[in-house]
Amino acid sequence: MPDKPLQFGADGTTRSLERAWVPEVPVALEYNGLSYAVMMASPHDLEDFARGFALTEGLAKTPADIDDIAVVEVEHGWIARAQLTGLGIEKLTDRVRTRVAESSCGLCGIENLEAVSKPLPPVARHHTLDPQAIFAALGTLRDHQPLTRETGAAHAAAFCTLDGTILHAREDVGRHNAMDKLVGAMAHASQDAAEGYILSSARCSYEIVEKAVRAGATRLVTISLPTSMAVDRARAAGLSLWCLAREDSVLCVNDGSDTR
Repeated sequence: MPDKPLQFGADGTTRSLERAWVPEVPVALEYNGLSYAVMMASPHDLEDFARGFALTEGLAKTPADIDDIAVVEVEHGWIARAQLTGLGIEKLTDRVRTRVAESSCGLCGIENLEAVSKPLPPVARHHTLDPQAIFAALGTLRDHQPLTRETGAAHAAAFCTLDGTILHAREDVGRHNAMDKLVGAMAHASQDAAEGYILSSARCSYEIVEKAVRAGATRLVTISLPTSMAVDRARAAGLSLWCLAREDSVLCVNDGSDTR
């Protein structure tokens, strides 16, 4: 097997290529000395990851509930540790207590089924989003994606102002991780998510909608289409949802500002 990948052309040509691979390693997330989850992630911005994951999982109610974040590389991956305070730590202990009875799918059992359908908090009142702001952000998004430019295989999540200026952006091999990293970066910068909108390069699953709502966002834009559950969750919470975003067109799935 060659050290470099081979590219085979339809015209019968063959050539070796230099390729950079997007990094993917196990990252253990520990809170209050308890192991909560092991995620496959890119080992960048892991402090933001630990902070954002705690917020979007409901382990912390506010950034002030998260302290003493430490990231260390170990033999088989990375560990991100943090101390949590506040009422959110009840979910941490409940999760650790019940995790032993769950299967690897992560959504098995009556408690988890009920948790998935639990209503999201309603988003704050907000003005409609100008599509021109979406086009403006898409035109500069690649400038904020060094990992994607290098590998062509990373997801990005960005926070944009209402005129389309990108203020924060994070990348990861996983779309959920990129969102968590962004939420963590915004929390560290004391950025109010309701002041602009979140832009995700990924497919819009219900988890992306839920993470956006729990981060305090009122508007979400994704490059790919949403799932049916993502649409339902966004409409129920009043989240403005725009999808299939391209530099010359975008689909408004739910204008939450019209329903408030």
